[in-house]
Amino acid sequence: MTIRLRFAPSPTGRLHVGNIITALRNWLFARQQGGRMLLRIDDTDLARSTKAFEAGIEADLAWLGLRWDDKANQSARFAAYEAAAERLKQAGLLYPCYETEEELDRKRRIAQSRGRPPVYDRAALSLSAADRAALEAEGRTPHWRFKLSGQRRAWTDLVRGDQSIDTASLSDPVLIRADGGYLYTLPSVVDDVEFAITHIVRGEDHVTNSGVQIEIFEALGAAAPALGHFPLLVGADGEGLSKRLGSLSIAELRDEGLEPMALLSYLAKIGTSDPIEARADFDELVDEFAFDKIGRAPARFDVEELKRINAAVLHAMTYETAKPRLSVMNADLGERFWDTVKANLSVFGEVDAWRRVVEGPLQPVISDKAFTDAAAALTPPGPYTLETWKPFVDAVKDKTGAKGKALFMPLRQALTGMEHGPDMAALFALIGPERAKARLEGRTA
Repeated sequence: MTIRLRFAPSPTGRLHVGNIITALRNWLFARQQGGRMLLRIDDTDLARSTKAFEAGIEADLAWLGLRWDDKANQSARFAAYEAAAERLKQAGLLYPCYETEEELDRKRRIAQSRGRPPVYDRAALSLSAADRAALEAEGRTPHWRFKLSGQRRAWTDLVRGDQSIDTASLSDPVLIRADGGYLYTLPSVVDDVEFAITHIVRGEDHVTNSGVQIEIFEALGAAAPALGHFPLLVGADGEGLSKRLGSLSIAELRDEGLEPMALLSYLAKIGTSDPIEARADFDELVDEFAFDKIGRAPARFDVEELKRINAAVLHAMTYETAKPRLSVMNADLGERFWDTVKANLSVFGEVDAWRRVVEGPLQPVISDKAFTDAAAALTPPGPYTLETWKPFVDAVKDKTGAKGKALFMPLRQALTGMEHGPDMAALFALIGPERAKARLEGRTA
């Protein structure tokens, strides 16, 4: 049997971190098992779904390196949903209901006032053909509910272990709205059957839905896939994350300079028993994935921790990996430059500031003109190497009597315009004699 999983976003907005942790766990398991991934675009809501958002979803997944094997759009599959709905109607499992939202709300409030759960009372099942005709003559159009068995449905969850849902405690779910539009449940089950999905991995907010969906699978003559439900993400403060929080959209994280591997490393490990550390490539995450590592407590998403992982990814990045991006930025000054500055990067784009430090032009920061003039007079001729810095500093120390911070800080400020940064021996060798002398003299170079 081929393992098949799916990721099913709706093209009504951009992907956010809550989407991606779901996508990632599906991808990791599929790749680990030699399976296939289906990208299913849930665009049955024709009014809100757009091709622009669909393209954005594909771009975000491609940026992360999450490549799908197959793709389907639900908007192209209405005939399949209509056929399934007709089967359920013929079986007496999908029945028309005519209550308005106001009437349903009133029923719920009455039930609650009497200490009963607000479960739909199935009044529509007692309507005669004449009753239905009279309601439709009034201009009412039915919504369609799936008739639950009232039995307890059990499964062994990939994350949560043994689970069960008493369907007698649930209202018969609406599968088709009065306007003829499909809610998520029926199209999802139909697609899972027809695309031979073997495993459904999603957030625990779908646990209750699982009892309903198991019954729909059975009603359509299919076995339900294996199910796995993991805790939802919360913020660093423990509060729930808004799915539409712009600062956590993948597009915005990308624009802020986050590395794909940093985001994948972080999302693969939060909420698990593994340490949260940067990984070199996707294959490492695949090898380390296991459902039994996922905890039951909500995973905390901390942007600051993600930034730490991002820095770690950059610090470990080889020159060969960085070279194409350095070239695009006109910042490829060679392997020695990259190895010198990468440990000081929090996002890749910061490399351009260090290119300017090396190549100029740079306006030096002069805090003690007499000191830097003395240092300028002592700059050795080129070429400079890693060994040039120490004899130069020793000479400046002997000449000026400065030591410690009073010696090193004015030199760093004049040569780099900054108070912190990479090892000065390496930077000094890259800056070279002409620019070093000019900057120590206070000239832009």
